[in-house]
Amino acid sequence: MPRAAAIIRSGGLVAFPTETVYGLGANAFDAPAVARIFEAKGRPTFDPLIVHIADRADLTHLFTEAALADPRIAILADAFWPGALTIVASARPEVPGLVRAGLETVGVRLPRHETALALIRAAGTPLAAPSANRFGRLSPTTADHVLEQLDGRIDAVLLGEATEIGVESSVVALDVDLPARLLRHGGIPLEELARVLADHGGVVAATPTARPGMPLQAPGMTESHYAPMVPLLLVTAAFPEGVTACALLAPDRASLTHLEALAAAAGVTVHASVALSETLDSVAAAAHLFERLHELEAVLISRAVPAARIIAAPYPEGGLGSAIADRLRRAAATPQ
Repeated sequence: MPRAAAIIRSGGLVAFPTETVYGLGANAFDAPAVARIFEAKGRPTFDPLIVHIADRADLTHLFTEAALADPRIAILADAFWPGALTIVASARPEVPGLVRAGLETVGVRLPRHETALALIRAAGTPLAAPSANRFGRLSPTTADHVLEQLDGRIDAVLLGEATEIGVESSVVALDVDLPARLLRHGGIPLEELARVLADHGGVVAATPTARPGMPLQAPGMTESHYAPMVPLLLVTAAFPEGVTACALLAPDRASLTHLEALAAAAGVTVHASVALSETLDSVAAAAHLFERLHELEAVLISRAVPAARIIAAPYPEGGLGSAIADRLRRAAATPQ
């Protein structure tokens, strides 16, 4: 840990595990170091970064006094921190514009992962940290996933306890005198956020995809995101024409059996198939989503299957399932 902290303090990049996915961290107040994150990921500068802290007292260095006067910050932090919630509010001018993508706001999260917290404390600074992958690709849930995409582009990778949740944090924006807005579905379901904020204006789901050319209000709002290198298609009925070989991904065992039957009826060769859980357990499904996509991608690439596709059944909305459904839709939106 001391070596990793020294890398951060010297302007370097360190990938580290959190309870959601692996993050790629740099000193949040070191603009050149933050620029290296964008370079390493191939990330467009219109996509803001989330700042990770180890103590709620650090909010005074990130949010304005006016923002901190909003009682909903304390309410959300009491309910969900440390954990998979990012709060977006007005930023202090000391927060580099590159972290904020030029916006007047910044997103902040206090993670629940001991390795992440230890790194932040040892470095002595909040960390700007998006997911530790190439922009738009599958999010990493293991150190191996990080190295597959970023080896040679970053300075170090920390090993630690496994990512528990498996999908990124939920992102909630707070604007004075307006209801809270859910900008990104994630590890904290909308229903839980609504319950906690019921006496404080509630929460509404914002437009899930940003307009082209406009700065994103939060990460993960591009139409195409979280995508494997093998094209992914969402299928509810018959297989699309032209698909001759595939790997299958389904929410549960019953829907996987249905997909296998559709593949057989279409004469499609199935090289691998997996259910995210046996009985539609959204917690287990979220924890395994990116791991299973990495596995299916690897099978098809290693076998050099011509024109292969990952065929997935949509995940039912509601609770943590909304985050899974969101990731699959964006993965399938990748231009083919």
